[in-house]
Amino acid sequence: MAEKPKRTVTRRMHHSPAQWAQARRDYLSGYTASAVSARYGMSVDTIRKRASLHGWCKAHHVADQEIPPPLHPFPSEKEAVKIGDSQFASLWDDIAHDAQRAPPSLPDGGEWSTWLFQGGRGAGKTRAGAEWLAQRAEAKRGLYAMIGPTQHDVREVMVDGPSGLRNLPGRAMPDYERSRRRLVWPNGSIAYAFSAEEPERLRGPQFEAAWADEFCIWPRPSETLAILRMALRLGDAPQLVVTTTPKPIPALRALRAESSCVLTQAASEINAANLTPSFLDGLAALYGGTRLAEQELEGRLLEGDGALWRLSDLERARGGGAAPVRCERVVVGVDPPAGAGGSACGIVVAGRVGRQAFVLADRSALGLSPLGWAMRVAEAAQEFGAVEIVAEANQGGDMVRAVLAQANAPCAVRLVHASRGKRARAEPIAALYEQGRVTHCGAFVLLEEELLALGVSESEGLLDRADALVWALTALMSGGGEGPRIRLLGGEPRRSGLSG
Repeated sequence: MAEKPKRTVTRRMHHSPAQWAQARRDYLSGYTASAVSARYGMSVDTIRKRASLHGWCKAHHVADQEIPPPLHPFPSEKEAVKIGDSQFASLWDDIAHDAQRAPPSLPDGGEWSTWLFQGGRGAGKTRAGAEWLAQRAEAKRGLYAMIGPTQHDVREVMVDGPSGLRNLPGRAMPDYERSRRRLVWPNGSIAYAFSAEEPERLRGPQFEAAWADEFCIWPRPSETLAILRMALRLGDAPQLVVTTTPKPIPALRALRAESSCVLTQAASEINAANLTPSFLDGLAALYGGTRLAEQELEGRLLEGDGALWRLSDLERARGGGAAPVRCERVVVGVDPPAGAGGSACGIVVAGRVGRQAFVLADRSALGLSPLGWAMRVAEAAQEFGAVEIVAEANQGGDMVRAVLAQANAPCAVRLVHASRGKRARAEPIAALYEQGRVTHCGAFVLLEEELLALGVSESEGLLDRADALVWALTALMSGGGEGPRIRLLGGEPRRSGLSG
């Protein structure tokens, strides 16, 4: 019986939009399809079909001219794998914006376990997550995880999308094994694909790093995140990257409040060079100034039901811009963390000129020791010439005064006690914003997000920056910790509203 001829398997090659753009440039400059094929690894037939389909019209070719270098060099696989554990490929380093780069460490110098990249549509979140995971996989053979809202999202966005793991210029292209739902790199690294619709599938395997995309539209984000983290138990320091457009859900607020989580944030506009020109202009014309634009284009958390601050009031506060040359009075509001190395310490500097308040700086920080945040408070007071530090004493009591003294605070320290809830304390300050009597002298994105969340029940306890601002402005505009007292003859003290 004659032996059957072996079947020839033709592997389909994937090329990124950036590679095709470079191939088109070379082709239009007059070089043959064969020359372009040799440079970029595309088949001659594929190049000719694309040229016919998209109407590429070749210019006159100068015979002796060398093929020009590509717009971006594509390093060999060997060169790409030589990247160190804490570095991206040189190509990515050259073009990534700041929010797309993983912070090197926590504020106190420790290692982060979760990096949250929160951004608007088209801000480059997918590319950042893919580059980070690819760098890990190329630098060290290991086991990794990819989790998307659905299995379809994982394949079409995280794996084969324009910014997916198989379309990264300058990086080795992993093979996708559909039957096993996994990517395999040339060096043996493997990344398994999971759907947030099936979190139980994460219970068996284990990984040393993971990339979670569009966290805010997962069906059960908190539960799935918890199961995923239990699977991150390989290697010396397992890490997780979460990329998402924000939504005002408790799971995201809780994630942002974790002391081991670092946050980067970007609006769609920062990546405008890589977007269709009409994208931003068209959406701005349709939705500019709306809550939808703030969330989907600016990448910001918005207020929920019961919120005290309105977007229009914050937009007006941002309009003032420059700080006054001299303030009549400057204070630093402090909301200390609940414990050593725990939640964030809210530190907000504010000044007053007449009836107008100015938010001068937000120096809040996560994960600092008591002396660490006390020194940060003292430095802010020294820098802005504060006459008083107003610190909440519900958490820590006299310890707050002691660590501020140890940090050589340059001005008086007044401890205030919160006898009312956050909402009750914040209502008079929200009224000042409504009256246009507060100006933000800078871009305080995280502070504004907390103000938008203040008053929403699930956000209680996670608003350290907002609390610090409320203490500072209350002290500036009323002269007291929770509003001035007016003692009536023969009666009990009664609180008044905020004075001018």
